[in-house]
Amino acid sequence: MSDLATTAEDPDFRLEKYRTELTGYCYRMLGSSFEAEDAVQDTMVRAWRGLAKFEGRSSLRSWLYRIATNVCLDMLHAGNRRARPMDLSEATPVAQAQLSALPEATWLEPVPDGRVLPSVADPAEAAVERETIRLAFMTALQRLPPKQRAVLILREVLAWKASEVAELLDTTVASVNSALQRARATLAECEPAGTDLAEPLDEEQKKLLDRYVTAFEGYDMQALTALLHEDATLSMPPYGLWLQGHADIVGWMLGVGSVCRGSRLVPTVANGTPAFAHYHRSEDGDGHVPWALMVVEITEGRVSGINSFLDTERWFPMFGLPPRLEKA
Repeated sequence: MSDLATTAEDPDFRLEKYRTELTGYCYRMLGSSFEAEDAVQDTMVRAWRGLAKFEGRSSLRSWLYRIATNVCLDMLHAGNRRARPMDLSEATPVAQAQLSALPEATWLEPVPDGRVLPSVADPAEAAVERETIRLAFMTALQRLPPKQRAVLILREVLAWKASEVAELLDTTVASVNSALQRARATLAECEPAGTDLAEPLDEEQKKLLDRYVTAFEGYDMQALTALLHEDATLSMPPYGLWLQGHADIVGWMLGVGSVCRGSRLVPTVANGTPAFAHYHRSEDGDGHVPWALMVVEITEGRVSGINSFLDTERWFPMFGLPPRLEKA
């Protein structure tokens, strides 16, 4: 038997080749990149233990999705729903702004594209994959009850047939179609805003991001607000505070947020959209240290949302970002 054939028969190889797409599925279900990885690891362990008894009545991929779905549904039984600050309260006027942290389990989490999007040759298919991990779309998914969420992801995102979903969930095609109809109705009520994807960026989008970096690093508020929509938002999980509009965003940046003067931004990609690793000038003045993972949402040629995730001890290693920028 050739080495290639031996490798193909190896149980770990047979399971591992599905890890990325399963992580994407679990991330959409759970809204947490770390919980998604835990769910997939649990799925792999259960599958590895049961592989000898796998009878092949369905494909190995379908069997893994069945296990992953059950793992996610068990994790969601507590009724927790991850959200963004904008889903939990009204915008706070900058004059009343106070920083109050909420538990990690409250927040929808960002994710590196490479952890959840398998490589596909078709650019259109790749665009659909990125579209369905956008923060706005993920927020809308979290509004669905767990089983409706699973049905919508399997049917609309992964393009499974109703009969395949019914078999996976041990239910009927009519039940699947009904759940899908209800899920669509819920999403229609809170239709996620469209935002530009990171790939491919056209020249105008690239120029916009270049101007954004120049304005932010130079702390030029006039130049920065010229790039923002009038109703642009700024959020900073794990704090529940969020701000909306030029006046309040600038008020924050020139007040409490003025600690960001002298920052550096390093481009990356998160949730299919442009993002930056945000580094503060270190206290000793020697280089820059992590401050936030900044996910930028762009609509109609301007920045509509700045989502700064501050737990850099978790995010920077996951995104493969350097722990420090040396002095230039």
